[in-house]
Amino acid sequence: MNCKLSFRHTAWTSLLSLLLFSPALVRAQRAPDAGWPNYGNDPGGTRYSPARQIDRGNVAQLRVAWTYRTGALPYDEELDKKAAFEATPILVDGKLFLSTPYDHVMALNAVSGVKLWEFDPRLEHPYGFSEVTSRGVSAWRDASVKAGIVCALRIFVGTLDARLIALDGDTGKPCADFGTSGEVDLTTEVKMRDPGDYQVTSAPAIYKDLVITGSSEGDNRAVTLERGIVRAFDARSGKLRWTWDPIAPWAYQNTPRTGAGNAWSTISVDALSDLVFIPTGSASPDYYGGFRKGDNKWANSVVALRASTGEFVWGFQVVHHDLWDYDVASQPTLFAWKDGTPAIAITTKMGRVFVLNRLNGAPFFPVEERPVIKSDVPGEESWPTQPASTISLVPERLSAEDAWGQDEKERAWCAEQIKTARSGDIFTPPSLPGTLVFPSNVGGVNWGSAAYDPERHLLFVDTNRLPIFVKLIPRAELETARKNASDSDRLHGEFARQTGAPYAMFRTPLLSPSGLPCNTPPWGTVAAVDLFEGKKVWDVPLGSFIPGMNTGTITLGGPMVTAGGIVFTAAAMDGFLRAFDSETGKEIWKYQLPAGGQATPMTYSIGGKQYLVIAAGGHGKLGTKQGDYVLAFTLP
Repeated sequence: MNCKLSFRHTAWTSLLSLLLFSPALVRAQRAPDAGWPNYGNDPGGTRYSPARQIDRGNVAQLRVAWTYRTGALPYDEELDKKAAFEATPILVDGKLFLSTPYDHVMALNAVSGVKLWEFDPRLEHPYGFSEVTSRGVSAWRDASVKAGIVCALRIFVGTLDARLIALDGDTGKPCADFGTSGEVDLTTEVKMRDPGDYQVTSAPAIYKDLVITGSSEGDNRAVTLERGIVRAFDARSGKLRWTWDPIAPWAYQNTPRTGAGNAWSTISVDALSDLVFIPTGSASPDYYGGFRKGDNKWANSVVALRASTGEFVWGFQVVHHDLWDYDVASQPTLFAWKDGTPAIAITTKMGRVFVLNRLNGAPFFPVEERPVIKSDVPGEESWPTQPASTISLVPERLSAEDAWGQDEKERAWCAEQIKTARSGDIFTPPSLPGTLVFPSNVGGVNWGSAAYDPERHLLFVDTNRLPIFVKLIPRAELETARKNASDSDRLHGEFARQTGAPYAMFRTPLLSPSGLPCNTPPWGTVAAVDLFEGKKVWDVPLGSFIPGMNTGTITLGGPMVTAGGIVFTAAAMDGFLRAFDSETGKEIWKYQLPAGGQATPMTYSIGGKQYLVIAAGGHGKLGTKQGDYVLAFTLP
C-alpha cells in the first residue's frame, strides 16, 4: 500500500515538474502582457514588441478578430483627395487611442474593438489644408492624482488647424484646466503667413510633465514662412515652458527672412538622460537657397536638447544647405550600443543611416564629407560637400542605363527622359533645364521610420527608389508653364510659387507612359541592417505593381518587429499587410486589406492573447484605395 502511494506521489511529482518547468510553458505562463503606450511603442521609437505568441510558425493562422469603421470619410470633397489614414494606435489601460485624418480622436476597447468615446475637434478650414493626416496621439498620466479623477489620464493631439488639445482618457472630454478650455493655440509666436499650411500631423512627445510638439509646414510656398519652432508645454496647465528655434538667429538676419526648418516628424525622448531628439526639415523654400546662404544649421538635422529646459546639447546635420527636400522625415531610433553606450540611429530620405553616440553626437561609423556637384543657378550658392555614411540602403546614382520599361519602346522612352534631364550622382542640384533628383523627396526612408530588434541588433526600414524631375522656373514664366503643362503633369506634378525667390518650381515623378517608374525595380523594399556591424543583412521587394513580378512599390508607412521574429508592414501600394522573417527577409504571410495600409502596424497582448492592429484608410495623394478601417488580427 505504501509502495502504491509512493508510486502515485512520484508520478504526480514528475508530471507536476514537467508542467511547471517545461521551458515553453514557463514562458507562456510568465510572459506579461505587452503594451504599446507610445506612437513608436517606446519613447525612443524602436517599434519593437516583446510579444512572441505570434511567431514564424503560426503567423499564417492569423485571422481578423474585429474591424472598426471610423466614419472619417467622406468629409470634404476636395480635402478627401489629400486625406491619408496614417495613424498608429496606442494602448493605455486596456484602451486603444487613435486619430483620424481629420483629427477625430477615439478610444476603442482593445479586445472587442467597440468604441468607448469619440472627440470631434471641429476643425476650422476655410483655407483648406496642406496635409490631411494625423499619425497619432500621446498619453500622459498625472502621478499627483488618483486614478479615476478627471483628466488623471490625458490624451494629447495636435490638429490640422494648429491646436494642441488635452482630453480626458476616460471620457474624451477636453481637460478644462489645460490652456483655454482644453486647448492651446499653436499659431502664437510663429509669425503666421498662411492658415492651413501650418499644422501638426505627428503625435506630441512626452517628457515627465511636459508635452512637446513641432509643426508641419507647406514649405515651398515662399521664402518667408512661419517659424519652425519646437515648444514644450506644461501637461497640466498648458503653460509654455520652453521654445527652441532650429534656424535662429541666422534665418532672421536675412532679407527676405527665411522660415521653416520645422520638426514635422516624431520627436524621440530619452528620459534617463533628460534629452529629446528633434528631427528637422529644410529651411524655406526647399529648392532655392539663394537667400539662405551657408550650411543652414540646424535645418535637416537631428538635434539633442535638454528635455527639461530646451537647452541645445548637440546637433548632427545630415544635409547642408538643402536643395532637394531632404527633410529628416523619420523618428530617430534610440538603442544601446555593443557596450551599452546610449546610441541613436538616424534614417534619411537619402537612404543613408547615421549611427551616433546619443550623449554627444559622435559617430560610431565613419562619416565623410564628400565633394558634390555645384549649382549653376544664378544666385544659388550650394554647399560644396555633403556627409556620407558607410551605411547606404538605396542606389545613389541614375543614368540612362538604369532605364526600365515593360517593353523596349517604353524602356527607350524612359532612357531618353533620363538623358535629357540633368542627372547622375546624389546631390545633383536643381536646375533651369530640369534635374532628376534621386533618391527623391519620397525617400530613401520617409516618415514610416525604422523598427529595431534589440535581441538581434537589427534595424528594419521600408525604402523607396523613385526619381523626381525638378525644374526651376523663372518667375515671369510661371503662368505660361502652368498653361502649357501636359495632362500627365497636371495629374502627377506640382507647381510651387516659392514667392520671394526669383524662381518658382515644378516637380513630378519620372513615370513611363504606362504610369510605372522609369528606373529599374525594385521601387520599394523592406530592408534589415545590422547596426553593430554597419552592414545590410537583407533587402527584399515590398509589394508589386505587376502581378507575378516582385517589383516592389512606393512605400508610405513603416515596419514594426516582434520578439516572435516577425517584421510586419503594410506600406506597399498594393494593399497587403505582410509578415517577413526578421532573420532572412522571407515573406511568410500576407492579408489583403479593405483599403490602403499607409500606416505603421502595432501589437499588444491582453489576457495572454496577442493582437496585431493596422489602420487601413489609404492615401489620397499616393492614390491607394481610401477607407476608414481599423483591423485587429489574432490567432484562432
